[in-house]
Amino acid sequence: MGTIEFCIMTTIIVYLLGMLAIGFMYSKNNGDSTDFYLGGRKMGPLVTAMSAEASDMSSWLLLGLPGLGYLTGICEPFWTALGLGVGTYLNWLFVSKRLRRYSEQIDAYTIPQFFSKRFHDDKNRLSAIAALVIIIFFVPYTASGFSACGKLFNSLFGVNYTVAMVASALIITGYTITGGFKAVSTTDFIQSIVMTLALCIVLLFGVETAGGWDSVIDNAKALPGHLSLTQGFNPETGKAVSYGGVIAIISTLAWGLGYFGMPHILLRFMAIKDEAKLKLSRRVATVWVFIAMTAAVIIGMVGLAVSKTGHLDYLDTPAKAETIIVKMADLISKHGIVFAVIAGLILAGILAATMSTADSQMLAAASSVSENIIVEYFGIKLDDKKKLMVARVSIIVIAALGVAFALDPNSSVFRIVSFAWAGFGGAFGPLMLCSLFWKRTTKAGAIAGMVSGGAMIFIWKFLIKPIGGVFGIYELLPAFIVSFIFIVAV
Repeated sequence: MGTIEFCIMTTIIVYLLGMLAIGFMYSKNNGDSTDFYLGGRKMGPLVTAMSAEASDMSSWLLLGLPGLGYLTGICEPFWTALGLGVGTYLNWLFVSKRLRRYSEQIDAYTIPQFFSKRFHDDKNRLSAIAALVIIIFFVPYTASGFSACGKLFNSLFGVNYTVAMVASALIITGYTITGGFKAVSTTDFIQSIVMTLALCIVLLFGVETAGGWDSVIDNAKALPGHLSLTQGFNPETGKAVSYGGVIAIISTLAWGLGYFGMPHILLRFMAIKDEAKLKLSRRVATVWVFIAMTAAVIIGMVGLAVSKTGHLDYLDTPAKAETIIVKMADLISKHGIVFAVIAGLILAGILAATMSTADSQMLAAASSVSENIIVEYFGIKLDDKKKLMVARVSIIVIAALGVAFALDPNSSVFRIVSFAWAGFGGAFGPLMLCSLFWKRTTKAGAIAGMVSGGAMIFIWKFLIKPIGGVFGIYELLPAFIVSFIFIVAV
């Protein structure tokens, strides 16, 4: 290993050890399961805001969005980012305060538990179904994070993909099972800062290497459909291709609906110490999300311009295009030791994006297994120490399943995330809104809405969407509508 590679690796290792240290630091603060799952509802406004958005902006922020911007142009990532930005704001505006207040009144500290207590479900069937939904969709979501880590080390250092992926999973699992929610939220806050630095450094370096902003724009204009908001660029034919009209745009904007059902984000609303501070959290979160996603899409364009200059090879597949920031970091590292450390920081940013989501997902899924299924549904009595032990074992099992799903190195991070995102949005989104804003929602309606929304994700994705045409829309939109209809009708 040369000096440059050693500097990069050392920077990343120091970063990872720092995350583990935070986990061990908070390990003594988990006196009971409420502390482990919700931090005792003592989180500050900045940590609440940034940990919520860091756990939301998974590896697809630094891999998926730049990859789309690089390969096909700005159309799909623009409408996706717009939908997510608006969805972020509306979720903080309408859901955060009501959920914080209501969940404390009924003493609920997981999302399935909130649903069960909200509808007085003494047999906890609603809680069990919600827990199963969380497990089903969080496993592939977590797997996408592990996959991103494996791709990072494989593409940069030539480390075996599986070895790198498993090692990353062990580190993320390590600080999650020791520190719980406080460790996860604190590391997410730090990781949001690292992600921001990574985006800024890559963007500035890329523009300079490409020959300036005018060169970036000129290069994009030379590719048909690359700068269009209604067309995309087809790299196989070299021609513009229609994005699908108004229906496709509405479908992509529907990404924003997913926020109303994201357990790992909704938990942040429940955990803040002072609900009056949620307004500050909303402003910080919304501004950061719009800036981060805009920078990520532009980096894709800039990276393509850098490839055109000959400094980077052209990345001709979605899986390869998703490594554009990794390739840019490698290019930065060639300018000396100081730049190698900066490159290590950028790569740590990718790890941050991945870890900040994977840890939150594993924690939410573990709470579903231990609290909502084992304790509540099956009625097994456990003291606080045993609850914590079951929670930690659950995290290990979920991590192992995530590793199994992530064994294929050719899977697209963006596509995996989009499916899991749709699952939570369809199953939980309408129910969360109705639970908070419609008094006539019933337990039967809640179950019907959750099951129909979750089922429609699979039905639309694998049976209806392949038909194409108007049926080729993102599965979240029809699932959200169907779930809402069932809640109201039943």
